Amino acid sequence: MEIDNKFSYLNMQKLSVLELQETLAEFPHSRFVDLKEISPSGFIFCTSYNSEKGNHLSHSPKISLLAWWDHIGYQIRVVGTAKRISEDLADKFWLTRSKEAQVATTCFKQSEVWDSEGSMENHFSSAIAASEASISRPSSWGGYSVTPHSIEILKFKVNRVHTREYYWGEGASWKMWMLQP
Repeated sequence: MEIDNKFSYLNMQKLSVLELQETLAEFPHSRFVDLKEISPSGFIFCTSYNSEKGNHLSHSPKISLLAWWDHIGYQIRVVGTAKRISEDLADKFWLTRSKEAQVATTCFKQSEVWDSEGSMENHFSSAIAASEASISRPSSWGGYSVTPHSIEILKFKVNRVHTREYYWGEGASWKMWMLQP
């Protein structure tokens, strides 16, 4: 199964992905991340490498992603491993971000403690006012490509007899089982 062919329709849908991963304390840890692209190599999202999720992935690349498209009734669950994307690809995604998102990334240390919301807003306003027209991508910001080991696609049906396709990699090829709803 070529990932981009199987998911080409879904790649056009508006999506946020729920990222689930095991923490060092062996408890699931989750958050929403923005899926940037589905490519032949995997599912790509961006973040600060120094963030909590970046730190978790540096210790263990094992990850699962869960996506739900309510408007088309699809759920996708991906279990796989994450690896950093190339600097060139990170630059490409950096340039798609708004100036405000770029400034926020460069003036804050994601996931670290801050004293108050008001002082955070003031710090951000000062950073916006002082920012250049073009903001370079910091080396601590990039992305991950999740290479799937297994993928489950659920197609929701009102009668609850959902179609569930479970794919798993076997060598260079993919196998599929239909699962009961």
